[in-house]
This record gives sequence, C-alpha cells and structure tokens, in this order.
Amino acid sequence: MSIDQLEATARAMVAPGKGIIAIDESNTTIKKRFDSVGIECSEENRRAYREMLLSAPGIGEHISGAILYDETLRQSAKDGTSFVKLMEKNGVIPGIKVDKGTAPLAGFPGELVTEGLDGLRARLQEYAKIGARFAKWRAVITIGEDIPSGTCIEANCHALARYAALCQESGIVPMVEPEVLMDGDHDIEVCYDVTEATLRSLFGALYEQNVMLEGTILKASMVISGKDCPEQAGVEEVAEYTLRCLKSAVPASLPGIVFLSGGQSDEAATAHLNAMNQMGPNPWPLSFSYGRAMQSAALKLWSKDMAGNFAAAQKTVAQRAKDNGLAALGKWSKAA
Repeated sequence: MSIDQLEATARAMVAPGKGIIAIDESNTTIKKRFDSVGIECSEENRRAYREMLLSAPGIGEHISGAILYDETLRQSAKDGTSFVKLMEKNGVIPGIKVDKGTAPLAGFPGELVTEGLDGLRARLQEYAKIGARFAKWRAVITIGEDIPSGTCIEANCHALARYAALCQESGIVPMVEPEVLMDGDHDIEVCYDVTEATLRSLFGALYEQNVMLEGTILKASMVISGKDCPEQAGVEEVAEYTLRCLKSAVPASLPGIVFLSGGQSDEAATAHLNAMNQMGPNPWPLSFSYGRAMQSAALKLWSKDMAGNFAAAQKTVAQRAKDNGLAALGKWSKAA
C-alpha cells in the first residue's frame, strides 16, 4: 500500500458519521462476556456471534471498519463467504488487533507494558495478505498512588511507535491506543494531566520512529473522572476537558481520532462524543471505536435465542451504530 493509499484508508476510517466497531476480544475475554449471558464459548458460537454483528443489514452506513481478533479474521460466514469478503461487500474495512496483551512492567509494581513486538513484522505481512487494512495496539496506563511513572508512559509509547512503523512498512494503517484507565478514585483534573503527558510522549515517539501521521489513527480514552471518584464530571465537562487535552497534545495533521468507551455506559459514551462534536469545528474528525458500548445490548438479546433473535440482535447493533454515527456529527439526541 502506497503512502497515498495509507492516507486514503485512514480518512475512510473516520468518514463523516461513521466509526469503528471493536470485536477484537481475545478468546479469554469473549469467554467472560459469553459466561455472563450463559453461552458456551465454542469456536462455532464465537463465529456465529461475529457473523451476526458483521452481517447486520445496513451496517456499512455508520460503521467504516471493524477490529477483529486473529481467529475472526480467518473465519467465514455460514454460507462460506470469508468475513473479509463479507466486510468488503458491506463497505466495512477489515482491521486486526496485533498486540499480545499486557504484562507487569518489571521494576514498577502496579504498572503494565504491552507485549507483541517479537515476530510482528511477519504477522503484519500475513494479515495484509489476508486482507487487513488497519491494525490496533493497546497500551494501558493506570492511575494510582505515585503512578503512572514516566518510565511506564515512555515504555508503552515507544512500543506503540515501533508497532506503528512496522504497520506502515506492511501497508497497514496503525491505530495507536494509549488507554488511560477509568479505574480509581482520581478526579477529572488528574485524568487530564496523565492523558496529556501520555499523548505528548506518544506523538514524540511516533516522530522519532518516522511514523507518518497522515496514515495513522489515534484511539483515545476520554478525560473523565475515575469510576470511584465521589464527584463525577458531567457530559459537558468531560467534552470540554477532553477537547482541551487533545488540542494541547495531538498534531492537526492526524486524519482523525476515535474514542474507546472504556467501561462507560452505552449512553454516556454516545453523549460524550456528541457533546464534543457540538463544540466543534475541531482540528480532526472525532468518532468512535466502541466494543462493549456497541455490542452489549445485542449480545444479551442474541444469547436468549441465537437463531430466533438473530435479526432482532442485528437491528440492535445497527441502531447503536446509527446513534454513534449521529454523535460523530454532533446530531444525536436522547429522544432520537
């Protein structure tokens, strides 16, 4: 993929009124989701669930791309059509999660670093052949007593930049995700400081590794109160703090920013995105890359009767896509 193609793919990922659905849960994570609704986590059930999401009628109207897990990228629909072909037919760009998850950062208790750089070049080349056009790597930054350390932020941002450079070498758009976790009792001010420091470190590292920002997408966490903080910031405050933080740390040459929901409720994730877009115009398109906030309602419905509720669950996920698509334009309202 040429530089122009990388740029075109990145722009298509944040096309007006469209966002990304994240269905890249590892088998361990999807098992937890399935357990919570009483479904066996078999390969066939995982395949059927992902087919339900990817084949929802009209999904491409508000979904530009989907992040898949290794197993899902290789699977096919019941009629034998590969998921990659099915997605392309529906106008959805195939993406792939490539990190290997987090591990404790040696010497820094309570902090994590994401692994997966070993062998990544070969994996990316294979994924590109299968049809993946973008990838995702998630770093995790925890707020707590005396953490995060500068070392933790730097180690994670260096890994994100190495990953991004390898992606672009293979013709794949890197989605860089430095998630500042909501866990903790910190207030929104602390979240702001940590998020700003993380983003500044990230863009410094991307510059050092010669990553072309025009062919890169940022998956950001919102600046939000810790979930155990007694004082929860309201929708407008979250939108204002998040925008101020992004404008302070993210270069305008980036094609777009998508937000993770990070444990927010479905409605809160949509409301925050909508408020930010109503405060625009902003230097970049602001859209969504939600996992749980896109899927949870559909999963509950589907789990009650996989065959009988198939179409109804698809309608639910299509409605969530529409709500978030409207929020990406600043045109969502609770009553809509």
